[in-house]
Amino acid sequence: QVQLVESGGGLVQPGGSLRLSCAASGSIFSISFMGWYRQAPGKQRELVASITSGGRTNYGDSVKGRFTVSRDNAKNTVYLQMNSLKPEDTAVYLCHAEIRYSTLSPLHDYWGQGTQVTVSS
Repeated sequence: QVQLVESGGGLVQPGGSLRLSCAASGSIFSISFMGWYRQAPGKQRELVASITSGGRTNYGDSVKGRFTVSRDNAKNTVYLQMNSLKPEDTAVYLCHAEIRYSTLSPLHDYWGQGTQVTVSS
């Protein structure tokens, strides 16, 4: 089995910064995409940022220029540096990874339990 464990959420004032981490562990041969989604109360889950094993990144429009996604392939860990945070960034942030168990394994989707980010004065 595979686990994704997130850390780094919390309460921050508008304009502040936070860094989220998500480490994958378990029966992992390789990880394709890793990334972050978020879900605010009453809203649909939306993509925040994703990154391939080769380092190609993709960002949601609302976070471009403020958030940076990165990953350490050796540690199976993805990071999200969030700067210039706004109240509308308040949400549960969920880590996502597409994982192979072996060379012949298809990709399997895994999600973390989520970490709360609250931006408020």
